[in-house]
Parts: sequence; C-alpha cells; structure tokens
Amino acid sequence: MNLKELAQKLGLSPTTVSRALNGYPEVNEITRERVVSAAKRHNYRPNSRAIRLATGRAMAVGHLIAGLSKNEIMNPIFADFIAGAGETYSKNGYDMVLSVVSDDNEEASYRDLVSRGSVDGVIAHSVKRQDPRIALLRDIGLPAVFHGRATGTEIDYNWVDVNNRRAFQRACEFLLDLGHRRIALVNGPEYMDFAIRRRTGYADAMAARGVELDPAYMASFEMTELSGYREASRMLSLPAAPTAFLAASMLSGMGVRRAIEGRGLRMGRDVSVIIFDDDLSYLRNGEEVPIFTATRSSVREAGRLSAQMLLDVISQPDAPPQNRLLEAELIIGQSTGPAPDQRA
Repeated sequence: MNLKELAQKLGLSPTTVSRALNGYPEVNEITRERVVSAAKRHNYRPNSRAIRLATGRAMAVGHLIAGLSKNEIMNPIFADFIAGAGETYSKNGYDMVLSVVSDDNEEASYRDLVSRGSVDGVIAHSVKRQDPRIALLRDIGLPAVFHGRATGTEIDYNWVDVNNRRAFQRACEFLLDLGHRRIALVNGPEYMDFAIRRRTGYADAMAARGVELDPAYMASFEMTELSGYREASRMLSLPAAPTAFLAASMLSGMGVRRAIEGRGLRMGRDVSVIIFDDDLSYLRNGEEVPIFTATRSSVREAGRLSAQMLLDVISQPDAPPQNRLLEAELIIGQSTGPAPDQRA
C-alpha cells in the first residue's frame, strides 16, 4: 500500500496523512491517532526518500562519540542504550548515524553534521560538568537530547537521566544499615556528571550517619573490570580494609569481586559489594537470585525515552525543553551481608 491508497481509505489528502505520520504540530491528535492506527493496521511503510523530499528532513539521528582512546563504545551500557534508541527510530522511520571522533574534533564534527544536513538531531552522551556542548548545539541550531545532566549549566536543555545521587545514597544507606562503616567507593571518572552525583550521594549518606570520609577508600577511574580489580586490591591491602564497596558498574564490580576472592575472602560474607546498572541484555546479573546487590535502572529504556524525546523535539522545535528523571531500584542479591563485626 502506498501513501495515496492509505489516504483514500481514510478520506484524507496525502499531504495530511504524510504530515500526521511525521509529527507535524498542525495535525490534531485525533487525526494523527487515526492515521497512525490505520498505517499499522494496513502495514503501511512510508518511503524514506519521499519523506525526505516532502519534509526537507534527513530522517536520521546522530550519535557522536568523542574520544577514540576511550572505552565507551565497547561498554555494554552504551550498547544497550543504542539498542533501545534504535527500536524507537525504527518504529518511526528514522536511520541512526553513529560517528566516533577524536576529542579535539568534536565541535567541528557537530558543525559538519549541520552543514551537510545529514541528521535532524543528535543525542549527546558522556555529559560533563558545565558541558560546553549544550550552548554549542543550541547556537548552531541542531536539536539535541542529552543522556545525562550537566551540573553548573544555567541553559535550559532536553535531557534524560537517572537519579544517580539518590541511587548511591540509598545503596550506601543500605550498607550502613547492615553495620558497615568502612565503605569504599569505586567510582567512574569524576569529570563526568553522573560520577559527581554518585559521589555526592555516597558522601551525603555517610555524613548523615556521622561517618567521616576517608580519601583512601575512594577511587575514580574508567569503569572497567581491571580498574575495579586494581582499586579494590589497593584498598583491601590497607591496614583497616573496607568491609564494603560501592562500584559504579557491573564491570567494576566484577573486578572488585576478583580482588576479594583473590585474597581468599568471600563476597557477601567477608566483604559486601553493591553495583550500578545490572539490567543489561548481554551481561546478566545471575538468574533467579541476583549475584550482585544492585541499583537497577534500565539503560535500554533510557535509550527508548531519549530517542522519543528527540523525535518530539525535531517535530516541535519551538516547544519548551523536556526533562525526564528516572529512579533506580535497589535489588538485593548475594553480594551483601552484615558487617563482619555485626555477625552473631
């Protein structure tokens, strides 16, 4: 079925049907829902080339990853986000353009996307404190949604984020309730906004219980298994070693576990561990009973929400900025237990 045939079935003009399917604001919601429902019922797929010609849009969304030496593109968290976003693009007839560039070429790459008209908008990853890309993307007129928030930025912008501060505060409170006081933080790189917020949550929970922070129990590195292993090994060698760890990812947590078991200790009995982001498609946290206690928030769902928000921004560029803050759920697994001196 082509556009003309679908329009005839609905008793509408082809222009109205096209505009309804492509999110134009002048089409009322009743008509839009009727058109979308009919398109699904008749398995109508719009011709991408025709849409580009009719709307002037590229019908593509960009994901630009800066830092050729970084590990993000190989991170299962990033893969799940892209998978979720891809589901939304596919349903809406959009392609995805994924570019990996050097750090010093990021601004020029965004400007090049605009000059070539190759995408209608972008999702920005790896948000930093006072992230300069927020002003840049606004100034060059490229619709954008940020996966994360930028502390210290006064400009309004579109973002989807998880409540990292609250997640780590709640996780730390859980360990404190179990009697732990020597709680270590194996954080992500703290030039990244999410890691700043996670450290704040950890510090807030400790301060509320009157537990003094010890710099020797805090580390900030790329979230890899090796970094988790190295930092946990260093901390477990301290005269007063931590009895619990907060790890920034499942990969970091796996490294912490290796360090614990390498000393003949048992995770969950001798040393407790809580991780973040355990709801991943290709890196499962056990089966019926989770291996790790974790703060869980679906990265795949964040990808879907971010992509839909961006498509909304593209179709309604004059709408006010959208924000979506997701909460993480604390999932109890086998990696936590009472502090050693609290067991009967």
